[in-house]
Amino acid sequence: MNESEFYERVRQYNTEPLWVVGQEILSVEPVTRVEPHIWKWRELKKLLFTATEEVEIQGAAERRVLLLANPGLKGHHATSHTLTAAVQIIKPGETAGTHRHTPAAIRFIIEGDGAYTVVDGEKVVMHEGDLILTPQWTWHDHGNSTGAPVTWLDCLDVPLIQALNVMFFQLYPTRGIQPVSSAPSASSLIYSWQDAYETLCRVEGNPFDGSVLEYRNSLTGGPTLPSLACSLQRLRSGETTESHRHTSTSIYLAARGRGSTDVGDLRLEWEKGDVFVVPPWAAHRHGNPSSEEAVLFCMTDRPVLEAFGLYREEALTAQQSLR
Repeated sequence: MNESEFYERVRQYNTEPLWVVGQEILSVEPVTRVEPHIWKWRELKKLLFTATEEVEIQGAAERRVLLLANPGLKGHHATSHTLTAAVQIIKPGETAGTHRHTPAAIRFIIEGDGAYTVVDGEKVVMHEGDLILTPQWTWHDHGNSTGAPVTWLDCLDVPLIQALNVMFFQLYPTRGIQPVSSAPSASSLIYSWQDAYETLCRVEGNPFDGSVLEYRNSLTGGPTLPSLACSLQRLRSGETTESHRHTSTSIYLAARGRGSTDVGDLRLEWEKGDVFVVPPWAAHRHGNPSSEEAVLFCMTDRPVLEAFGLYREEALTAQQSLR
């Protein structure tokens, strides 16, 4: 039996020679198809408002949502390999029916006030800059009884749940709206912008991220949700951070001001409402050249990596950051 005959026989038994395919599996450093990319709010907002004229919400499963699809993950309907971000709008007088799913979700309000989310019977009112949680497998719906549209950023761990093959989705039994049973905004589901920003302004900065305030789960003391960590980053006028990289993926929303983020040799220029992604193990740094402060909202998959002992970060020199 010659070598080619041997390999043909190996594959007939649904086995693979690791000494041949090992280099495809084992890499010296993380390899990802996730690309750094920015979605500009001025364009997203136009699309969302056009959707309010062209698309009607029908049924409990539907929302008027634009998923932010990473160009490196074509066909996967995801922003990164573990996280999905999207922007959503709800018109005055609308409701989006009740459902639940195993992916956990957060909402960060971009524009507007007074719409609401109901999570397991608790009505949580939205205000610009607020962070609202939808833990996995909780019933939730949205409504807007105000006179103006409200928009927000959705972030979910959908790709992670899909990779683990534990996706479940269920419509509310009556296929309508769940009853409100708790006092409005009374639990740990909401973090107000005012409280978070006031605290952020008292936080000392670090060389890599500026001033950072992590949202902590008030029930567990741990990350925002078991698979998702959220934070605010404040960059003072003229501040430029040092370059570093980490094994977690980061999805950012520019909550206030404007600036730029260098990811390798690519510069992403951002302003309020823009969303961008930094892939895992990608060298990056932030800068704020303006005369006013800038604030970034950030969501990462760091809790998952830490749970498996896989989180790692390192500082980089100027030469290393441009690799």
